[in-house]
Amino acid sequence: MTRKAVGSSVQAQPGARAPLVLVVEDYADAREMYCEYLQFSGFRVAEARNGAEALERAFALGPDLVLMDLSLPILDGWEATRRLKSDARTRHIPVVALTGHALAGFSEGAKAAGCDGFVTKPCLPDALVAEVRRMLDAGPAAPRARRS
Repeated sequence: MTRKAVGSSVQAQPGARAPLVLVVEDYADAREMYCEYLQFSGFRVAEARNGAEALERAFALGPDLVLMDLSLPILDGWEATRRLKSDARTRHIPVVALTGHALAGFSEGAKAAGCDGFVTKPCLPDALVAEVRRMLDAGPAAPRARRS
């Protein structure tokens, strides 16, 4: 996919597809809200309800970014992120931890697991989209953890 930075956001060039964001969230209402707002903001979205689905979808779809809840059933977001970052097919994909855990140690733990960013829930939809755009603007690189 070809993207160019315009101002402070990534926009697809004419004829190019919008960036794909994989939203990994077990709570259906939250997942739906994030997906709808991201779509409204010009992104394509895919969904996963748990860490095992997240791995399947990431390997199959190759998203541009993963929003990863850390407290998930079947396979938690911590382990799913470690597996994504240890696999050559997906290690370049930015992973943003999306979690209700706001304690100081959680952002460092998320960084250690391989997360490139950290957003605390509940968050305003505009703040979430701003973090997604910030990560896409930065492109694939070394981890870029953000403290909330």
